[in-house]
Amino acid sequence: MIAAQEPDLSIGVKYYTTDSPGCGGKLRQHPEDFLVEELWEERRYEGGRYLVVTVEKKNWDTHHLIRDLSRRLRISQKRFGWAGTKDKRAVTRQRMSIINLDEKELERVSLPGVKIKVLGRSNRSVALGDLSGNRFQVRIRDLEVGPKEAIRRLDRITAEVEGLGGLPNYFGVQRFGEVRPVTHLVGEALVKGDPKEAVFIYLTMPFPGEPEATRVARSDLQETEDLTRALRDYPHHLRYERAILNHLVEHRGEYASSFDVLSTNLKRLFVHAYQSYLFNMVLSRRMERGLPLDRAVEGDVVCYLKEGIPNPSRTQHVDRNNLDAVNRLASRGRAYVTLPLFGYESQFAEDEPGRVERAVLDEEGMGLEGFRVAANPGLGSKGVRRPALLKLDPQVQVVEGSALLGFTLPPGSYATVVLREYMKLK
Repeated sequence: MIAAQEPDLSIGVKYYTTDSPGCGGKLRQHPEDFLVEELWEERRYEGGRYLVVTVEKKNWDTHHLIRDLSRRLRISQKRFGWAGTKDKRAVTRQRMSIINLDEKELERVSLPGVKIKVLGRSNRSVALGDLSGNRFQVRIRDLEVGPKEAIRRLDRITAEVEGLGGLPNYFGVQRFGEVRPVTHLVGEALVKGDPKEAVFIYLTMPFPGEPEATRVARSDLQETEDLTRALRDYPHHLRYERAILNHLVEHRGEYASSFDVLSTNLKRLFVHAYQSYLFNMVLSRRMERGLPLDRAVEGDVVCYLKEGIPNPSRTQHVDRNNLDAVNRLASRGRAYVTLPLFGYESQFAEDEPGRVERAVLDEEGMGLEGFRVAANPGLGSKGVRRPALLKLDPQVQVVEGSALLGFTLPPGSYATVVLREYMKLK
């Protein structure tokens, strides 16, 4: 294993899995360099309260798009449903639902880089995780080596991935905030029972690359804690920060409830991001201990497939009596080792896998009860498990000095986890 560097280390991603050198290069030089399309089982939309649409967007963050659509339609953001948050600097196609909306209302929506196609109506909302996967087509430009060496390196990495049975199913940086990866730090403060600290991390922690006016406004609030002044000074493009500030100016000291001004999906991201950070830490620690990802050991918890996708709600503990049978299924891609997204109902694995899980939580000074977030239970999480291994079948070529990678991932897995192995940026 090759040790990772920042920013990976800050989100718990400590290693590369493949040993071959990467091709270097740059991502997202143009939005068209990163194409993402949701994959869905065939469905018929024959009527119901929910209008279901396909949205093709270019250079739009999903949450910002929902915000602007809600304004154009003059409806609450809570009326929207979607299956997954997509990258901003990309061209993406995703499915959404809008409750109690006549499709004629969409005629007054005109946003640059957005195309909306009505699929029909349904009796249920599009919800997180509904899709069967995502298909990616990614171009890497400005490779650090010539075309022949690039394809040699990429082919060697592909062979390593195939030999390993896949890659560690790390959460990518998007889970934590690409521009300001602070989401998990906010979640950590919430889980540790300090909602004021959570709010101030979100409002004031600066990051390189932010405009000077933004940096100054964050710094001033951190020093003075003057919320009224901050509401006056914060740039208007910081809409979420301003919404929280407005709540706190009107409701002094109500830090925990200030997150309720955000949409349901958005406000839950904070604790979910901290769970994701801990998952990455457990996964890295498991790799350090030499525990496999593609097969189980005694004490592991595995999950099985549902409609061709690993289903973490259907799990089984592994012991000496069922180990061989489980690993026969794992070798055929029908059973997956899982690791915890810790929550207040989590149960630890046993033996060595369980010791790894407990050690990470102990080092964080965390107990499972903290995930209830007593100050605002709507932000809490009961926990679930997630496959440790990401299976994929990448297709790689080098064209006109750029590397082209195509692959399909299951819901909730990240293209950047694949791309980092092929690029190995220094």
